[in-house]
Amino acid sequence: MRLSSKQTVYCFTKSRLSRLKSASLCTSASNDAEAVEIASILSKNDWKRLLETSSELTSKLNPEIVHSVLLQNSIHDPERLFSFFNWASQQSPNPQNLDSFSFLAVTLCNSKMFRKATIVLDSMVRTRRPVQAILGSIIRCWKGYEGNYVGVFDILIGCYKKMGSWNDAVYVFLGAKEVGVLPGLACCNNFLGDLLKVNKLDLFWKVFNGMIDAKLVPDVYTFTSVINAHCRVGDIEKAKRVFMDMEEKGCSPGLVTYNVMIGGLCKAGAVDEALKLKNSMSRKGFNPDAYTYNTVIDGFCRHNRFQEAKLMMEEMRCAGLNPNHFAYTALIDGFMKRGSMAEAFQVKDEMVACGIKPNVFTYNVLIRGASKAGDFEKGKALFDEMVLIGIGPDDQTFSLMIESYCLQGNFLKAYELFEEMKEHNFTPTMYTYNGMISGLCHCGDLGRANYVFEAMIKVGLKPNVVMYTNLIKGHIQKSRFKEARKILNRMMENGQMADIFCCNTLLSGLCKSQMMDEARSFLVEMVDRGLKPNEITYGTLIHGYAKAGEMEAVERCFREMRSYGIAPNNAIYTILINSLCKVGNVTEALSTFRHMSEKGVLPDIKTYTALIHGLAANGRINDAMQLFSQLDEKGIVPDVFTYTSLISVFSKLGDMEAALNLYDKMCQKGIAPNIVTYNAMIDGLCKLGDTEKARRVFNEISQRGLAPNVKSYSIIIDGYCKSGNLTEAFQLLDKMPSKGVPPDSFTYCALIDGCCKGGELDKALSLFSEMLQKGFDPTSSFNALINGLCKTGKPNEAMRLLEDMASNCITPNHRTYTILIDYHSKAGRMEEAGILFLEMQRRNLVPNVVTYNLLLHGYYRLGRKAEMFDLFESMAAKGVEPDEIIYRLIANAYLEENSLIGMLKLLDEILVKDVVFDKNPTFLLLDAVCKREEFSEVPKSLEEMAEQGLKLSPITCHKLVHGFHDKGNPEKAEWILESLVRFGWIPNTTTVNSIIDKENDVANLESPNNSPKQATCGVACQAHASARVDQLSQAQKSWCFRNHLETCRVGCFLSKWKVQVSRTLGKVSDSNYTYM
Repeated sequence: MRLSSKQTVYCFTKSRLSRLKSASLCTSASNDAEAVEIASILSKNDWKRLLETSSELTSKLNPEIVHSVLLQNSIHDPERLFSFFNWASQQSPNPQNLDSFSFLAVTLCNSKMFRKATIVLDSMVRTRRPVQAILGSIIRCWKGYEGNYVGVFDILIGCYKKMGSWNDAVYVFLGAKEVGVLPGLACCNNFLGDLLKVNKLDLFWKVFNGMIDAKLVPDVYTFTSVINAHCRVGDIEKAKRVFMDMEEKGCSPGLVTYNVMIGGLCKAGAVDEALKLKNSMSRKGFNPDAYTYNTVIDGFCRHNRFQEAKLMMEEMRCAGLNPNHFAYTALIDGFMKRGSMAEAFQVKDEMVACGIKPNVFTYNVLIRGASKAGDFEKGKALFDEMVLIGIGPDDQTFSLMIESYCLQGNFLKAYELFEEMKEHNFTPTMYTYNGMISGLCHCGDLGRANYVFEAMIKVGLKPNVVMYTNLIKGHIQKSRFKEARKILNRMMENGQMADIFCCNTLLSGLCKSQMMDEARSFLVEMVDRGLKPNEITYGTLIHGYAKAGEMEAVERCFREMRSYGIAPNNAIYTILINSLCKVGNVTEALSTFRHMSEKGVLPDIKTYTALIHGLAANGRINDAMQLFSQLDEKGIVPDVFTYTSLISVFSKLGDMEAALNLYDKMCQKGIAPNIVTYNAMIDGLCKLGDTEKARRVFNEISQRGLAPNVKSYSIIIDGYCKSGNLTEAFQLLDKMPSKGVPPDSFTYCALIDGCCKGGELDKALSLFSEMLQKGFDPTSSFNALINGLCKTGKPNEAMRLLEDMASNCITPNHRTYTILIDYHSKAGRMEEAGILFLEMQRRNLVPNVVTYNLLLHGYYRLGRKAEMFDLFESMAAKGVEPDEIIYRLIANAYLEENSLIGMLKLLDEILVKDVVFDKNPTFLLLDAVCKREEFSEVPKSLEEMAEQGLKLSPITCHKLVHGFHDKGNPEKAEWILESLVRFGWIPNTTTVNSIIDKENDVANLESPNNSPKQATCGVACQAHASARVDQLSQAQKSWCFRNHLETCRVGCFLSKWKVQVSRTLGKVSDSNYTYM
């Protein structure tokens, strides 16, 4: 038989033919005979008619015979073999042997019949046989040919790709490589591009690494794909490195490469770097195309740089390129996200004027923005407009509108639109259902939200993590934590792994409700389940603990997040600084502020404001102003909160000149004051009695377009009442309802107090009745009147009101008793005050330091020192910590009573607690002990203390010895030391000289001329917080710790940290400091 000149003949060698036959399934002698007969028929042009008329041969046809026929006709027309194979496959329900597919596919590829080879391989893949078996068969057949063509592997990879079997496609690629066969570079590049399109990055790197292993040299397309892969995962540094390496390897980036790199930079937030790269393109002979410009415009919009985006759009037009839907929609989306609806619609109008008709994506952006801004009517108008001009809504449009109606609470319309969506042949998607559930949860309609959720499951849709998270968030906002937890558990039972965002949502709810124990337990559970906490997780916890005032937990979380390798961000540092300032730990707040800068986290205006306010509120106003003055140098613009925090502090301090100066400066800089600013100034002026100026400031609130709130009215009313101007006070009260500002409890209390002071008792009683009728807290109402009566010297009426409270089942609170105890104490009626003190405790109201202060001063004024000392000792038993005022008062009482034992006990308590005073009573107490004319009383008192089982601390013992020595009495110092050693209060190795040396060290440290030692000590003090102990030598650690533990007055240590510092710096071994 002659072959056409167009046909190509490839011959098997005898040995290879033998191998192929042996590799095939063994056939019987009869199968061989039928195969020979069919092969003979197949050589004829009318083979199909001959075979179909031979029913005997057709009935015996099977995969083994077909395989044998293919092998025996290897020298004949490949196209006829293809036709025979297809005809034979239709005659039998059994699939052909894999080797038959392989043999035919290889034959067709070697004959350049790639379309038919693709059909064969596609059928082979669809047999669903394992990829390992298919590849093995192809390799065996391919190796049997002389003049191998690798295209068969390219086609096989393509078949798997078409089916979406990406893992199998990569298996073929790697398997072929292992036997020395690699698809061409073009095939590899296409493969890499396809894997990127379906986001199979793990497989992408397997293919790329396979190419490199096989020494295949990458070209510009390969490099571009690799850059794209790095950008996809945000690894911009690696992408930049590949981009730079290209030219070094002799491969210049192309336009697409530049566009991919610019897109990656923009997505990573490096817009300036992307712009720089775009500007460099012309130097390399490339002009940015529309895609380049659109990408940069989108980058600017994503980072709220809208003016630059508009300028880039203008540059694009000048370059002869017209911005497309993508560019305009990106700009519109950016303005919408910023809340600038007017500018967004201006861009839309500009877009239409340029002849670019908005598409469905543009309208979706506009509708979403309008809905988020709460302008639901605008959203509906846009929806109607797009339908009117012939732009069909898509499933996202319907979903946005459904969510919008849900947010409005118009659920009937939402359901109508839901049905309309189905009429337009749009099947409600997960996004649609999620929109409904999200809207219902936002409105607090959890019943319907749960109903829609269950309905969605019934139609066969499986909820995703986002939907579960929305439901959890909805329940949390209603404080339904048990239900939220059940939803989370159900989610995981249904095979949905909760992501960190979902868990953070639940954690946030627990923290906001101050359920910190539950929040902590949930975090542990998250970690046990394999979820890695992020900065939001720890930021939420830190904020929760800070709000609860649990600073130790705040510091623990901060350390823990760093141990996980999570770098605290600006927001977390700000929370920490703010929390430290609130508990008065300004030193540590400053240390944290410095630490964040050292770590490369730049403080923003919120951080500065938190620290400025903290410094000012804790009495360090000069430091606060110094930090405030640095803002200009740093290029940071103070905002209304920065100014208001300083104005508030100056107002509280009564320095209204400074407060008003700051107010003038903020106005000059175009920073509009808020209501808090005005309230602070009004309060400060009223406290100075300048109600005239306070009223001018009050009137200015309305002139600025703000509305005075209840606090504004209450402050100035209180000011008028205190200055005796009840007329103005009541005129303002009458105006409040017409301004939509109802008076609150503070307003009424201020007026009642003013009326009582002004002798207007009837008005006070009338206001009191009005308070009760309006449903104000009855205790607050009674307190206001009781306070007024006490201040006007009517204690009997006040006491009767207290009785009325009990008879009306109104429970007095702490303030009730404090008002009455204050009056009786100042009036010298200590028996009545004492009775009230006992009564409040019977009501389970724990007296605080203020209550004790009032009573102690009352006893002091009457000279009843014994009761004072008893009451002072009872404070410790009740766990109430004395303040500076009480310590000074008790010190004076002991001095007046000449009670040596009392002085020594008080001195010891103050030194051990390391209480810091503005005016330290320890010097007075030491002087009184060490300068006594009758020295014998001192050792006698010490003896008496030892007999009573009392004991002085080592630090007090040292102070006593040093005190006598310092007063020029070394013999007395030796005598006292002998007694102290004998009582076992200090080690017997202690000498007067060792004590003097150590006290002198402390004195040197405190000296303003000894800054080097103070600096060393300051570093040591910071060591605990900043974990930089390694910067100190052991001598510095030991010396500094010793001196601090004794008497540090530099002010950079807090006594409560002593235990922590001892653990940090190490225990100091010193025979004279055994108390460690």
